[in-house]
This record gives sequence, structure tokens and C-alpha cells, in this order.
Amino acid sequence: MLNWKDVLHFANGNNPAASQRVSKTAIEWQAQLTPEQYQVTRLKGTERPFSSAMCSRIEPGLYACVCCGTLLFDAREKFDSGTGWPSFTQPVQENAVAYHADHSHGMVRVETLCNGCDAHLGHVFPDGPQPSGLRYCINALALQKIDTEES
Repeated sequence: MLNWKDVLHFANGNNPAASQRVSKTAIEWQAQLTPEQYQVTRLKGTERPFSSAMCSRIEPGLYACVCCGTLLFDAREKFDSGTGWPSFTQPVQENAVAYHADHSHGMVRVETLCNGCDAHLGHVFPDGPQPSGLRYCINALALQKIDTEES
């Protein structure tokens, strides 16, 4: 289970190796994504808070990168943080997400990116529920929900 110390270690240039890498040109990404998805994932934008029903829905399933399909999060780690963006406590695998120090907008934060294609996902904060204490605050536009069958 990842914790804040692990996140800071990764953000200091020690990200785990990705399982697979996907690289496309800006034109190829624009052809594949909606303008809103492109703005968030490729240009590091942020969707408006509470703009997606995905924020409060807690349903079985997995969440993958909308750009490359890399599995990122499991709904069992999802919670309603009340922040206006989907929130998770852990990625599905340690190497699914990459971390970078983000000093934009006069703040110090840790940006989360898809480790498969460098799509901007959102940020991670050390104010989530225990036992990890992490809150992955993720743009819904960066995710695609994959339904799974539960027995």
C-alpha cells in the first residue's frame, strides 16, 4: 500500500517503470479525444468541480486512462471526498500512476499522470482516509469506467 512518503519519493524523479508506453503526436491525441478530454489530459487542464456524476457514484468496476486504456484505479478504493472530483485512496498497481512535483498557480502539489502515456490525471494529497491517508483527486474526463462482473 502506497503512502505519502512513497508518493514524495516517486515525485522526486523515482517513478516506477511503466508496464507499457503509448506515444502519439498532438494531432493523433486530438483526433482520438473530445476537446474537453484533450484539454484536461494533454494540456494539464482541470474540469469544473462537481461537473461529473462520477464524483459521487461508487459502483464496482475499474477505471482506465481515457487516452491509452492503462488500468489506473479500482472502484473499491474510491470514496466521496466532497471535493467535486472522483477520489481514490490507491492506484490499481504501484506503477500505474506517475508523480511529478507541481509548483504551478503558486502552490506546491504532486501531479498524477498516467504512467503509460503521460496523460494529466489530477493531483494526490495526504488528506485521505486511513490506512493510506492518500486522496487521489482525479479529473473524471481523464478516466473511462470499465464495468466488471461481481459474483
